[in-house]
Amino acid sequence: MSESREFAETRKELELVRTQLRRSQALASLGELTATATHEFNNILTTILNYAKLGLRTRDESARDKALGKILEATQRATKISNTILAQARNRCGEITPAALAEIIDDALILLEREMRKYRILVQREYHPCRLALVNGNDIHRVLINLLVNSRQAMPDGGTIFIKLVEDTDTNHAILSVRDTGLGIPAEILPRIFDPYFSSKSGPDATGKGGTGLGLAVCREIIEAHHGRVRVESTVGRGTQFTIWLPLVPQRVAAITS
Repeated sequence: MSESREFAETRKELELVRTQLRRSQALASLGELTATATHEFNNILTTILNYAKLGLRTRDESARDKALGKILEATQRATKISNTILAQARNRCGEITPAALAEIIDDALILLEREMRKYRILVQREYHPCRLALVNGNDIHRVLINLLVNSRQAMPDGGTIFIKLVEDTDTNHAILSVRDTGLGIPAEILPRIFDPYFSSKSGPDATGKGGTGLGLAVCREIIEAHHGRVRVESTVGRGTQFTIWLPLVPQRVAAITS
């Protein structure tokens, strides 16, 4: 009887630690998201301000048209960013709902677009036809941001990130892979990368991202909470690939709703 009670208490403590871990990562992700969005909006406002001044100063119609075009591009990008952030804010209750993974990937890349350009990272996307996944969009967005930032940090001299999304009809899962051409992870470290508070980095980089040791641990927690799984493969000097399996809407349901 006492063993059963001890087991229950241990299980309760473990759940408490997991909850605290997820809250810590949620706060860290929120801080990174806010910092990224603020930086992006500052850049956009600077662009708008500079081209507005140029348009007011010049009397040349072609120069004015160019300035107006740049202002339009900047405001369209601001709209994309704000829509992405608003989409994150709408689902705060952690509901699992049918969602298009390709759209979640694209939303994550919108926030990191300028950062990827700054660090000379090329992103290649390969989307195959795929049913809606049963996920919490906010959580999967956090997973993708974490994996994409990790990939970017693994390529200090630039490189390529390959994102692939396919449907596995045999297992009724979406298979999402994120592969980079970066430094790779040493074999002796690889088994520990999902351990809470373990990090191969000395701390956050110049963008304020990474180094807490919480990111990949919570990524695995999120994926397993979705009844999915994650696998990592890496070769030093050649790069790393994370592969994620996430459950799809059953085919009969997809046929009814389509």
